[in-house]
Amino acid sequence: MSGHSKWATIKRQKGVNDAKRGALFSRLGKQLAIAARSGANPETNSTLAMLVDKAKAANMPMSNIERAIQRAADKNAAVLEEVTYEGYGPGGVAVIIECATDNKNRTYPEVRLAFSKNGGNMAEPGSVAFQFSRKGMIRIKGSGEDLLLQALDAGAEDAVEENDELIVYTVPTDLAKVRATLAAAGVEITESELTYVPNTTILISDKETARKTINLMNALDDLEDVTATHTNFDIADNIEV
Repeated sequence: MSGHSKWATIKRQKGVNDAKRGALFSRLGKQLAIAARSGANPETNSTLAMLVDKAKAANMPMSNIERAIQRAADKNAAVLEEVTYEGYGPGGVAVIIECATDNKNRTYPEVRLAFSKNGGNMAEPGSVAFQFSRKGMIRIKGSGEDLLLQALDAGAEDAVEENDELIVYTVPTDLAKVRATLAAAGVEITESELTYVPNTTILISDKETARKTINLMNALDDLEDVTATHTNFDIADNIEV
């Protein structure tokens, strides 16, 4: 497995500043509301439980979390729809964009504009997605062979070390089970979610292409309706971004 792209690492390194925290909370709120449609109790809804943990890790107030969950039962709330778009960025980089929106007529033009302003273009459904595999991802504190074996024994498909963390990949349907097994064993989990993992990555070794690609990904991430972005690029070590 080639693993997640460079963009996943860059996003974690840049963190979330105060100016973007409100947008992050809005994004998490939409994800919580959609997940709560399958049940408002995190104890019986593993997807909701993972999102609650993610929201808490982002320091989202508990009142915001509860309000987002209650939105699923509010018949007066705008109905959110999950939609996925695909496109290509500079250098042929493949991009998948997941959105939660109450108005696709607003969301699609915004995504298309982000591509056109940053050297990319939208693509037909399915023309990009085949380059990725849907996986469960668990990020845990620590590294080393013992932790790797523990993850594999818990049912993980694969795992890769990144700095002082281990990124564990699972079959989508096994994510909750593997996560629960690791948590019960006392492993410190910092993040868990369903994601798209690139089957292969494109190495960007040109500084200008790297700059344009990062600008595109930032522009997409800044859109309020975008809940997640996935891409397949890596950046050469000698290129600063």
